[in-house]
Amino acid sequence: MTKLQLITQNLVDTIIKLSEEAEEIYILTSFVMKSGVKRILPALQLAAVRGAEIKICTGDYLHITQPDALQLLVEELPKAEIRMWQSGGKSFHPKAYLFRKAEEGHLIVGSSNLSASALTSGIEWNLHAPPAADEEIFEEGLAQFERIFIHEFTVPINKETVKQYRKTYDHFHREQSIVRTFTEAEEIETMFSEPNDQTQIVVDPPETYITKKEELTPRPAQQEALEALENTLEEEYDKALVVMATGLGKTYLAAFFGKRFKRILFAAHQKELLVQAKKSFLHVMPERSAGLFNADVKEKEADTLFASIFTLGLKHNLESFQPNDFDLIIIDEFHHAAARSYQSVLNYFQPKFLLGITATPDRMDNKDVYSICGGNTAYRIHFIEAIQKQWLAPFVYYGVYDDTDYSALTWLGTRYDEEELLQVQLKEEMAKKIETAWKEHRQTRTIGFCSSIKQAVFLSSYFNSKGWKTAAMHSQMKGYSREEAIQALDSGKLDIIFTVDLFNEGVDIPSVDTLLFVRPTQSLTVFTQQIGRGLRIAEGKSHCVIIDLIGNYRNADIKLQVLDTDPGANNRKKKSVIPTVPENCQIEFDLEAVELLQEMNRKKNPRKDQLYYSYEDLKLELGRRPTYLDFHLKANADSKAIKEFYKSYPGFLHSIYELDEREEEVFLQHQDWFKEVERTSMTKSYKMVVLLYMLSKGQDSWLEPVTPEEAAPFFHSYLTSKEYRKRIDFSDNQGRQLIEYDEKKVAALIAKMPMTKWSGSANGMISFKNNQFRIHIDVEKEHEETLFQWTKQICEYRLHRHFERKGESLDRVQ
Repeated sequence: MTKLQLITQNLVDTIIKLSEEAEEIYILTSFVMKSGVKRILPALQLAAVRGAEIKICTGDYLHITQPDALQLLVEELPKAEIRMWQSGGKSFHPKAYLFRKAEEGHLIVGSSNLSASALTSGIEWNLHAPPAADEEIFEEGLAQFERIFIHEFTVPINKETVKQYRKTYDHFHREQSIVRTFTEAEEIETMFSEPNDQTQIVVDPPETYITKKEELTPRPAQQEALEALENTLEEEYDKALVVMATGLGKTYLAAFFGKRFKRILFAAHQKELLVQAKKSFLHVMPERSAGLFNADVKEKEADTLFASIFTLGLKHNLESFQPNDFDLIIIDEFHHAAARSYQSVLNYFQPKFLLGITATPDRMDNKDVYSICGGNTAYRIHFIEAIQKQWLAPFVYYGVYDDTDYSALTWLGTRYDEEELLQVQLKEEMAKKIETAWKEHRQTRTIGFCSSIKQAVFLSSYFNSKGWKTAAMHSQMKGYSREEAIQALDSGKLDIIFTVDLFNEGVDIPSVDTLLFVRPTQSLTVFTQQIGRGLRIAEGKSHCVIIDLIGNYRNADIKLQVLDTDPGANNRKKKSVIPTVPENCQIEFDLEAVELLQEMNRKKNPRKDQLYYSYEDLKLELGRRPTYLDFHLKANADSKAIKEFYKSYPGFLHSIYELDEREEEVFLQHQDWFKEVERTSMTKSYKMVVLLYMLSKGQDSWLEPVTPEEAAPFFHSYLTSKEYRKRIDFSDNQGRQLIEYDEKKVAALIAKMPMTKWSGSANGMISFKNNQFRIHIDVEKEHEETLFQWTKQICEYRLHRHFERKGESLDRVQ
């Protein structure tokens, strides 16, 4: 048997040798330096050329990682996926190198970070576990790598995030001269304490269903969704999205729907969700086999396979399946589907039907997943609507004033600096305020959502000292196991569970009737998920109390739209900072909290701020300037506000100083044209389809005049190539779809509808005379490319938004 190998020098030789044949390469180090990257870069580049999958994760602890090292990785390994753990001042120092070829996995763990000295002549100890030494250790190492790599504390590394990190790196080292000397020396290595384990989630308790002759009967919301999916199948769609509020049983819905398919793949991003889903499916279909596919077990032959999206998405695992192995693929928590790991799975498989299910899409109107599901949102019910239908418990919301000055805290892109936040949170005065508010409004069983483990432990200790029975639930909890804590709260033996993110997705205690928010809430998705933890209907529970600390943190005013029956109306009217809640709910605020929200509105326009913050976040995520459609699909903001506030997307870019000198000239010279393309009315898509045809001719020819006859083939092909386009826009007055191509009819339609109509409303910029449609713009040669690209961006955005909006309206009518 091959033994473990101790490597004390020249680890680089082993890394290079293993990289030469590896199909998958995973590197996890606490920091990276340019000298180390240079040593292994040629081997990684050769592996990338062969098609190897490469993922690298490092950290920003003490800002030892060099920006130049990150930039080198980004520039020289463009196909690698690189992420950085944002430590927030907490120690982060893992060192692991994983390589896999076919069924053989090599794991190296030890002391060597990615620097020249650590890889060559430094005093380092590293243990190499080859395949024959331990068959399970590689998979366990890969599972641990996955937990860190996809953790919410990691951010993608690209050109934009490197720029941002370089600023914080330079600022840190200006203030810390000792560390600067250390990093310049570079060959010196250091050790730090072990990082905390990643928080894991706990699964739902089994749901109770009405049974008839021992057969499960769908609940009302599930029945409505099943009928909508039936219509989707009849209309010959092969993809659909169902948005169903937490507590309405979306996993059971998927199981009911899955009964009509022979082989099913259910994919999610958490192991515990898969275990829970497996139980639900076996409850509905006990006669079928069900298996798990994750880092620990791979039961590939099961009728229904429940797979970790990360494990399944690895090249070695993905290619062990045939693309048509599954008739139905279900993606749970589908709001994650834009992530890279999901995309590789979605691109590989070819199921008969793809079903996305989610409770809280990242973008509140599901636009991020619209195109992935072929434009088909089969069913949608927000928790507000479910409350109105009495399918979920109503709530009583109390907005409690928090006088903490969050504006003085450092913002790390997605969250506040943890150490700075703790300095204001871990005070007895703050704990006393929280206890006072909780005692005044609480009911019987409470979940308290905290920013960090330290805050959860601190508050639990404080409350216990006051005679309450509480527990802090986290990855290193003592005294109670997770299951024991949940049972104790459910039975009334505990008053509160303080936690961080354990109850975001897939976790419920139906009897919980009080939610306590003692953290700044930036994410609307997380806020919605956490509210859902208190809305399940349970015996003896009349409503859920929500106690929420309101301070001047980011999105404090914006997050309240989650509770609004019509958040858009409140934005338009701008009459009140208080949302309008369902009739069977109540909402109350401390006077100081109302004054704070009003002051925040006076000082800024929260919707404009959200546009800017969302743009910056997305730019960092993509590593480049987002296109207009990128912003609409992926930014955590309403793209409609761009036209409202800035008249056009180039106008928005101009207002936030994103344009260089040449682009500035293009915008100022042609801003009226951008406004026209952005604002021209569109009952149908026809104007933009004609413009898209002109743009399809290329940068040098798109301004040449066109005739209706010339545009007809493109026009007809575009509107009939997608079922939802044809269904929405390409039918006659009797609703009959114009499927057969007739140049004469299509040309006549084009001449009448977009060309004649647009020429009469474009302030002279567009004409239609002598059967020629022309755009009247004088363009300087050096401006041609920018004008073309921006026009194309607006055109593509408007077409996507048009069909999305019309499709949603049609879905609601049906």
